[in-house]
Amino acid sequence: MTTVHPLALVDPQARLGEQVEIGPFCTVGPSAILGDGVRLQSHVVVEGATSIGDHCVVHSFAHLGGPPQHAGHKGEPTRLEIGSRNIIREHVTMHCGTAMGRAVTSVGSDGFFMVGVHIGHDCVVGDKVIMANTATLGGHVVVADHVIMGGLSAVHQYTRIGRHAFVGGMAGVNHDVIPFGNVWGNHAHLEGLNLVGLKRRGFSREAINRLRAAYRMLFAEEGTFQERLEDTAAAYSTSPEVMEIIDFVRADATRPLTTPRREL
Repeated sequence: MTTVHPLALVDPQARLGEQVEIGPFCTVGPSAILGDGVRLQSHVVVEGATSIGDHCVVHSFAHLGGPPQHAGHKGEPTRLEIGSRNIIREHVTMHCGTAMGRAVTSVGSDGFFMVGVHIGHDCVVGDKVIMANTATLGGHVVVADHVIMGGLSAVHQYTRIGRHAFVGGMAGVNHDVIPFGNVWGNHAHLEGLNLVGLKRRGFSREAINRLRAAYRMLFAEEGTFQERLEDTAAAYSTSPEVMEIIDFVRADATRPLTTPRREL
């Protein structure tokens, strides 16, 4: 049974699934779609063409589907799509896309978005992503599955964050982060691999050892980066984890990579 608190404002055109709960002082616009079991606790705003997947829980003062923070936006019809089973804590903001970009901001499923997180226009966020308090994504950022972002971290627009990467607290990321990478600092630099995350997610010791050896080869000081990239690909062509890093780098050669800090 769907329940709407008498102090909530829900447009009659909004589409509500089964067993939706909408608390007091929430506002739900006419183009909103709430899946089965969605809970809006109180003072939540869902506007624009926003869809929220099944069994998401949205805490007080979150604002979902607001217009993009883009000077060129003229009110074109754009969207925000949120997957299922996400926890969205207080004061989180997720904005719609832009006509100049993808026209849609996409957030996957099973994520945890803590207090004050911001996801900007045209971002693509994968599944099982954790963003700690006030972590921020600029426009057009791509965050792959299983990424963890520490509190107060920020990612520059158009940056890519690979699967299973870890972004440390207060890191300022303005270059792409390889899958399984572990980055810290402002501006962020690679500190190695996200070994804790790899072990927690059940990667074998052999796979982790191959990743560590490939990392050392890829970011050695000898030769050019392109030479090291090709050498690493040849040496570890049978390792799906290493080749995921290689494919990530090759996918957009125009983007700079976050690399280890070199000693002066």
